[in-house]
Amino acid sequence: MTFQYEVIDHVQLAAPIGGENKAREFFQGLLGFEEVEKPEPLRKRGGVWFRSGSVHVHIGVESDFHPAKKAHPAFHVKNIEAMKEHLQAHDITFKVDDKLPGANRFYLNDPFGNRLEFLEWIK
Repeated sequence: MTFQYEVIDHVQLAAPIGGENKAREFFQGLLGFEEVEKPEPLRKRGGVWFRSGSVHVHIGVESDFHPAKKAHPAFHVKNIEAMKEHLQAHDITFKVDDKLPGANRFYLNDPFGNRLEFLEWIK
């Protein structure tokens, strides 16, 4: 093979139509992402885009929305214990999972029921 993958450019998650403000409250307000303006030709589709450093999350809206309960993005987090404390301080429920050797990780559902994984590799 003469090509290789370097990074994921973005992850798209689905939400119900009209879910943009809930997405903003969660990704921007709680998780600290910043909103990115969508290109003009894509705005009429609805949804909202976010980024934190090189991590990009796009929320697309669907009329026949069903949350992803198993499929999920995984976000590598530096200082995951501080993130857990932040979530606990905001009364956000998450599920710690110790089944991946060498990883400190947990799962959290976004406001639409999509599964999100957060992990930090233990050195």
